[in-house]
Amino acid sequence: SLEQPNQICCYSRTPDGTVYYDERCLRKFRRRVLSSFEADLNEGFDSFVQKNDDSESSAFGDLLACVRTKLTSFKDIHFVTFRNNLNKILGTTYSRRDAWEMGVHKRSGTVYLDCRKTPDPPQTELQQRQCYWGYKYEEVATENPQRDLYEMSGDAGPPVAVDANVEFCTVVRTKLGPHRIIMGAEIDCYDVGSDGTKRYTELKTSRELDKRSFERFEKEKLLKFWIQSFLVGVPRIVCGFRDDNGRLLRSDMMLTQEIARKMKQKHYWEGGVCLAFADRVLCWLYGSVNDGGDYTLRYIPNSNRIELVNCDSCPRVISEHIELLES
Repeated sequence: SLEQPNQICCYSRTPDGTVYYDERCLRKFRRRVLSSFEADLNEGFDSFVQKNDDSESSAFGDLLACVRTKLTSFKDIHFVTFRNNLNKILGTTYSRRDAWEMGVHKRSGTVYLDCRKTPDPPQTELQQRQCYWGYKYEEVATENPQRDLYEMSGDAGPPVAVDANVEFCTVVRTKLGPHRIIMGAEIDCYDVGSDGTKRYTELKTSRELDKRSFERFEKEKLLKFWIQSFLVGVPRIVCGFRDDNGRLLRSDMMLTQEIARKMKQKHYWEGGVCLAFADRVLCWLYGSVNDGGDYTLRYIPNSNRIELVNCDSCPRVISEHIELLES
């Protein structure tokens, strides 16, 4: 089982790439999208600012630097990772089609799991648009005081470029089986509960469902939604459903715990099975790597196996982190 994640720190990345250890880039959920709210998710596509190519390599360094503001020792921590790596492991329990890999670097008893992207095939313009629709929905579904004022006056107002580099990340401490984990995760927005507390909310988009696509959505997409939110204790997911032209038709709010309960009742998938599989993988991994060793962990769909192979390099951000801890 997974121990309730507890946030230990957080950080924000602004449009110019500056990182601050605060909530300045955390956006508030715009509840109006849950009523009859339609929008064109194509707006602003031509001015979209895509993620920088080097953002993957520097992101882990930002996570480690943020944790060092709270922890001076990692002695009791078994794994440090971004959520994305655990998403892959848990998801493989039921979905065996997608290849993945990650860097594995053990130092002073702590295993650092570095994110690695597998090469993506070139995208068509439609695929680029569909990717943009997700980012645009995040903008539509969160409050922007300047834009909202214009809307109230009936004026569209000046367009604001959607920037994929702006983000807010939570860093949580949790435990899966015997292993204590520090995990970083990007958070889309927050909503305010009836008791006045902030509750993180995940934003997703999907093609509008019909009888044929509904079952696949529950078996595949809801599994991914649940894993992503459950791992860092995000209680609510809001999904925007759109047509094939990028027109937002409706938005639904779902409770993370309810998703797992309903899917188990339908015998589609079980969250506990995903967690048990991930626990086995982490136990095997932690016991297989040597201190000071560098490896690649990868899943190969054709052979349906996870393998661990030696590699001869450690990312600079991890080496620098170790030096700073020792000094």
